Amino acid sequence: MRFRSSAKSFPHAQGTLQDRINHPSKWCHKLPETLSLDLGALLEPLGVAIHATRRAQLPPLSSVLVFGAGAVGLLVAGMVKISGASNVVIADIDEGRVNFAVNNGFAHAGFTVPMKRGQTIEENLDIARETAAAIGKVKKTTGEEFGEVDAVFECTGVPSCLQAGIYVQQASRPGGRVLLIGMGHPIQTLPISAAALREVDIVGVFRYANTYPTGIEVVSKQPGPDYPDFSKLVTHRYKGLDSLPEAFQMAAKTKDDQGKLVLKVVVETSDEPR
Repeated sequence: MRFRSSAKSFPHAQGTLQDRINHPSKWCHKLPETLSLDLGALLEPLGVAIHATRRAQLPPLSSVLVFGAGAVGLLVAGMVKISGASNVVIADIDEGRVNFAVNNGFAHAGFTVPMKRGQTIEENLDIARETAAAIGKVKKTTGEEFGEVDAVFECTGVPSCLQAGIYVQQASRPGGRVLLIGMGHPIQTLPISAAALREVDIVGVFRYANTYPTGIEVVSKQPGPDYPDFSKLVTHRYKGLDSLPEAFQMAAKTKDDQGKLVLKVVVETSDEPR
């Protein structure tokens, strides 16, 4: 079995950027007629969020921090929120994305990470400590400071975010988890002693398994005050395979030329009815 669209091996595995594809029916999940293709397109990244939430083994009414407010980070935040987390804070360097997450019900509160970078390892670790301390002072829905967390979901792949995530857990009760979701630098400098002394578990998350039935159920529910509208993540649409270069260029941006957030880009390949 190989992951479709994978460039891990050469020649590359046949991808899915085509109008039609043959696939064994036993491995397919039929979308309900009432489910839009936009929401169907979210099932793959949502699978990552579902798998990460399962790996986190969150206690009831947990407090959670999510680093990264891109599509995956938003899906993770939304998933842990509807799974019973009582306080979800999302952090990103882009204030617009943070506000989107909070205003659209994906998180209870947000934090805009300052754009600071040190010249040495020690300076970068000091900045990570400052970031962790500032996040701990974010207000909960109750008005109290966020303080301790049960799990940190790192969805950026940026070393400073992982470092800050460990320091957040260092200031929390022992036995928390930091989940590595973002694919970033292969070699990083981490404050391992800080993690070890507080028994922080560093948990890897790679893709997903057995998530599609749950994903279909999640996106099929009607949004409400306590349930995010997942369809809002699809911000840009293109028609036809000829538009792929433009679509990929847009997907690489954080905002379009009109200043609108770019989160999830979809390409419609056919006008035929489902």
